[in-house]
Amino acid sequence: MKNRRALLMMALAIVFGLTAVALASRWLLRQTPGASNKIVVAATDVSLGQRLTPEMLKQLDWPADSLPRGALKDSGKLVGRVLKNSVLRDEPLSEAKLAPAGTLGGLSALIAEGKRAITVRVNDVVGVAGFALPGNFVDIIVNTQANDRAISKIVLERILVLAVAQEVGRDETKPRVVNAVTLEVTPGQAENLDLARSVGTLSLVLRNQVDPRPGTTDGATKGTLLGAHEAPVAPPPAMPPAASAAPVAARHRVQVATSAPRARSCIGVIAGVQRSQECL
Repeated sequence: MKNRRALLMMALAIVFGLTAVALASRWLLRQTPGASNKIVVAATDVSLGQRLTPEMLKQLDWPADSLPRGALKDSGKLVGRVLKNSVLRDEPLSEAKLAPAGTLGGLSALIAEGKRAITVRVNDVVGVAGFALPGNFVDIIVNTQANDRAISKIVLERILVLAVAQEVGRDETKPRVVNAVTLEVTPGQAENLDLARSVGTLSLVLRNQVDPRPGTTDGATKGTLLGAHEAPVAPPPAMPPAASAAPVAARHRVQVATSAPRARSCIGVIAGVQRSQECL
């Protein structure tokens, strides 16, 4: 009797155990994500402007329901492509992070379509104490002479800094004092900037990265700086009309004629041994 009861309890325990295992398996299957896909990621940290090599790439399993937008799956097609954004290790690669196929490495890969790169000479003051770093936006001020007056005026706004000296990395935040800064501009802006540095001195003004509002100003002169307006230049005195000048000249000639002494003519008269002079 006791053995039969013990066997019954063991059978019930086995049944309950199998039921628990089946329920747990079903729950786990519901929690498991869908099938994984292999995508191409960076095998190491890669800086922008670098050309990808096989050692920089690897494939990594990624859940199919959370694939990054534009993720690439064929690493063979990426060898030789140039990055236009820095990537970290195990970061997925996409076309948005790559320069167009056939682009050479270096600074030229970072220039946007339709833009140009131009370098200006700076110092610790002009370069905002070294805080104008790659990836920042700056305004450009020129100080020059206009109409014999000194004036400072913003000539270009929201200009992207591509590189400082020969460095293009955008991950550093420590200021760097350099002697040259390379800027990304349109062809028209390149012409204006080249003219501005030939007629005056340039200064860079660091601006907020997310502030697109223009800084519309009239420029600063000595008058506006000191709170006084420069006196306007008086026009030259007008010449009198030619018609009115003639009578004045005539009157002047009359006055001169009347005021001058009248000339007298004299003749000598001889009568015998006497000699006299008569004046008319």
